[in-house]
Amino acid sequence: MMKRNWILILAALAPVSGLHAEPQNFAFDCEAWQAGEPPKEDVYVVEGKFAVTAVSGNKVLQIDPAELVDATAQLAVSGAGPATVHAKIFASKAGRSYPRFGVGVHGMSGHRLMMNPARKVVELMKGDEVITSAPIAWTSDAWVNLKLEATKGEGDTWKIAGKVWAADAMEPAEPTVTADDAKLKGQGKVSIWGAPYSGTPILFDELKVQVEIAPK
Repeated sequence: MMKRNWILILAALAPVSGLHAEPQNFAFDCEAWQAGEPPKEDVYVVEGKFAVTAVSGNKVLQIDPAELVDATAQLAVSGAGPATVHAKIFASKAGRSYPRFGVGVHGMSGHRLMMNPARKVVELMKGDEVITSAPIAWTSDAWVNLKLEATKGEGDTWKIAGKVWAADAMEPAEPTVTADDAKLKGQGKVSIWGAPYSGTPILFDELKVQVEIAPK
């Protein structure tokens, strides 16, 4: 059963002080959106077809399986600094065909946390390159949480951490995959991704974003 638990939040966590960036939280209430194309001010579709649709009486954001492409959409506003994205995602296999899906930070060439059920792994990528991966059991026709965080470490090093956990479980304390990046610029929008290779829709719910906005 899908849960009707969308809450719209758009709130600054802290005011701008001096030259510090301003962290902001966004969470998108799909129930408030009209069926059809998602509102452009919240979701910028880069590739593929995304639509707001009702499933089991609840509205979700869906990737149309008619186009076998790496569908991509960017959310909220462009950040300049640490970024976090969370999504609850539903996908299905069909025979020997599996979907692929995930979330990303810092634009199209930034880091992505991608579920690859065909290989039974979750992959941490930068652009199109797989940096690291971890074995993971994926259940078809079930919701799963994906969360990706990029935070500043020591010096110019960034800490990238991805978590995967079942929809009915608590968020784990430790990340599923991690990496360091000393060359990251840390700019751009967060994103959602999905390739419906199984010919079935990929659904997104509970989209939550935290980004830092550079002071003007």
